[in-house]
Amino acid sequence: MTETAGNRLKRLSMRSHRRGTKEMDIILGRFADDRLDGLDAGTLDSYEALLEENDQDLYLWVTGQGAAPGAFAPLVAEIAEHANARARG
Repeated sequence: MTETAGNRLKRLSMRSHRRGTKEMDIILGRFADDRLDGLDAGTLDSYEALLEENDQDLYLWVTGQGAAPGAFAPLVAEIAEHANARARG
C-alpha cells in the first residue's frame, strides 16, 4: 500500500511537532507548518531522513553550534533561517 502525498505531509508534520525536546518541537513544528507543503519530493525525502536524527544534534546544527553533515547542510540552513526570521518577528 502506497502512502498518499497528503498522508505523508500529515505524518511528517506530526513528527515535527512531537520531538524529544521542546526546543525542537517549536523549531521543526513551525517550519513544518509554514514550509512543509511547499517542499519538493527530494527535499521531503531529506527532511524525513533529518527527522531520524537525534534532537540534541539537530539543535546544535540549527543554532550553528555544530556543523550539519553535508547531505543535511542546505536543509538545516533553511530551517535555521526560518527559525531566525520567526524569532525576529
